[in-house]
Amino acid sequence: MSLALEKDHLRIASVNVNGLRAAYKKGMAEWLAPRGVDILCLQEVRAPDAIVRQLLGEGWHILHAEAEAKGRAGVAIASRAEPLATRNGIGDDYFATAGRWVEADYRIYDAVGRASTLTVASAYVHSGEAGTPKQDDKFRFLDVMATRLPELAKHSDHALVVGDLNVGHTELDIKNWKGNVKRAGFLPEERAYFDRFFGTEIGWKDVHRGLAGTVNGPYTWWSQRGQAFDNDTGWRIDYHMATPAFAATAVQAVVDRAPSWDTRFSDHAPLVVDYRL
Repeated sequence: MSLALEKDHLRIASVNVNGLRAAYKKGMAEWLAPRGVDILCLQEVRAPDAIVRQLLGEGWHILHAEAEAKGRAGVAIASRAEPLATRNGIGDDYFATAGRWVEADYRIYDAVGRASTLTVASAYVHSGEAGTPKQDDKFRFLDVMATRLPELAKHSDHALVVGDLNVGHTELDIKNWKGNVKRAGFLPEERAYFDRFFGTEIGWKDVHRGLAGTVNGPYTWWSQRGQAFDNDTGWRIDYHMATPAFAATAVQAVVDRAPSWDTRFSDHAPLVVDYRL
């Protein structure tokens, strides 16, 4: 089975659901049903595999990596087409049971029927905490990402990593950046990894930023505290990052921000990107 034969684009969505069961109780199904998503990438699933399959329902091919620590992390890829191959983990045994990285390979077709391969990864980078072992784990994971991204670029014709990467790359990505330069998520050392990811060394592209241009945000996460959501005091920490040729096919990126605080199904909003092949 293949992707993008019946329409002129491939729609890929990524969202940190902050617990899939809770998200479905708060209306995630009503968001997903009409959205026309071909590949759905989830982070912070925090549910057993049987529950994931029950909630998503029929019509999806599901790759799900639970975290060994119950009620934490967990990532998944659900696709309308069956993948050619799947892999669980980022390649470091230290993170083998962390539930933070899964990959799937797909055969995709362009408008004139030419086939190519696309690898999609759903990633959940640690939130970290400056000066603690949690931050050490985050840096280790980012180190492995810096190794894995070039490998993926060689593995397939196209590669795409999406997910909650828990770092705001530039001052445009956090509303209150001045107040967060010493906090995990906007540390200079973290942002330097993204300079490498999107710079000449590794050469991937920030798809959402490329489409949005030089604007504040658009944010994808808002603190549950205070009036952060109502005031749009957010962070852009959910990404689509792609190899250059695939990034060049992106035609639209939309943050599916809920109309009001009480209608959200997660503290993150879905990032939905259309790729015209």
